[in-house]
Amino acid sequence: MTIIKHELRQNRTAFAVWTASIAFLLVVCIVLFPEMKGETDAVGDLFASMGSFTAAFGMDRLNIGTLTGFYAIECGNILGLGGALYASLLGISALAKEEKDRTAEFLLTHPVSRKRVVTEKLAAVLLQIIATNLLILIPALLTIGLIGEEIPLKELLLMHGAYFLLQLELACVCFGVSAFLCRGGAGIGMGLSAAAYFLNLVANISESARFLHWLTPFAYCEGADIIANGTLDGSRIAVGMTFAIIGVIAAYRQYAGKDIR
Repeated sequence: MTIIKHELRQNRTAFAVWTASIAFLLVVCIVLFPEMKGETDAVGDLFASMGSFTAAFGMDRLNIGTLTGFYAIECGNILGLGGALYASLLGISALAKEEKDRTAEFLLTHPVSRKRVVTEKLAAVLLQIIATNLLILIPALLTIGLIGEEIPLKELLLMHGAYFLLQLELACVCFGVSAFLCRGGAGIGMGLSAAAYFLNLVANISESARFLHWLTPFAYCEGADIIANGTLDGSRIAVGMTFAIIGVIAAYRQYAGKDIR
């Protein structure tokens, strides 16, 4: 537990900033909904004229005049990109920073196995992701109530659950990559998140690129699919969690025999 506590204490500023920023943007976005609701026709016509851009974000299958449609499009992008970047940065720095900051010899001279180091660092990453998602969901629900809208609890919980799984997958994949690095990998983590996001946009636009949905976690976070089906896509989530498990296994195997500088 000592390593977990140290990781949480060390990351507390980044945790507070990222969580507060995402929650604030969500609240601002929700507060704007009543105004957007009054201009549904104009906004709908605007989105309909955007061609491929409309399909890329699923706006051709959602009604932005409803709270669920607005939340899936506007708030979904904040949750998706913000949460993905934060989770990736957490995962990619977890193991690599010991060599980057030259604290590895201090940590590994203590009576702890490398397996325990990996386990506790992974647990710290997961705890921060869980806490972030809970602290984001609560103000979102409260704000919806404050603007006088009925809370579509099932749809919101499904969307937030999907984005939590997305963050979990990216964090675990980046955690695995972190074990192979000896210096900071923030650029790699952010690059993986951005690549996953744009792969999903390409898959939405082009029929011939639909197979890319199986490679990106953003595919099972599509608000249009979640609202239409009333459930998450289990097969895509299973593939995503397989990538996450592979990342974790790679971290254990690589770190156990790694020549630490």
